[in-house]
Amino acid sequence: MSTKKLTLCAFLIAIGTLTGHVFYIPIGVAKCFPIQHTINILSAVILGPWYAVANAFVTSLLRNILGTGSLLAFPGSMIGAFLAGVLYKKTEKQIMASLGEVLGTGLLGGLVAYPVAKLIMGKDVAVFFFVLPFMVSTIGGTIIGNGLLKVLLSSKLLKNNK
Repeated sequence: MSTKKLTLCAFLIAIGTLTGHVFYIPIGVAKCFPIQHTINILSAVILGPWYAVANAFVTSLLRNILGTGSLLAFPGSMIGAFLAGVLYKKTEKQIMASLGEVLGTGLLGGLVAYPVAKLIMGKDVAVFFFVLPFMVSTIGGTIIGNGLLKVLLSSKLLKNNK
């Protein structure tokens, strides 16, 4: 582990945790959080899949501890971060990281949220209930993340770190 990567992780986790108080979209028992998906894209491309998953987990944990998140943050953010990181690592194409984030969070995370909501949270929802709101959130966050990546990748600072 490098100090630079750990510092960037801490920075992204802080942003994700602090913006949870300010910007989220409530949809039933879910709190859709586009900033998390932005962070997933940045982490997946800049740091790799395992750092991206760690960032998603720690941010979700802190938001839950602080009362600004829900248990549904775990499956969506972590699956999306992992898939984004793995697809980027295999292809080195930003579009594949985006696809991984959208499918991992929107589709897979939305489906995995169902048993979490039903069995752990005691909420009676349909199997596909979370797919649409998770998709909307992740598409928005992925667009923001790609814009930020474009700016960061064109800077000398990030090129030297890659």
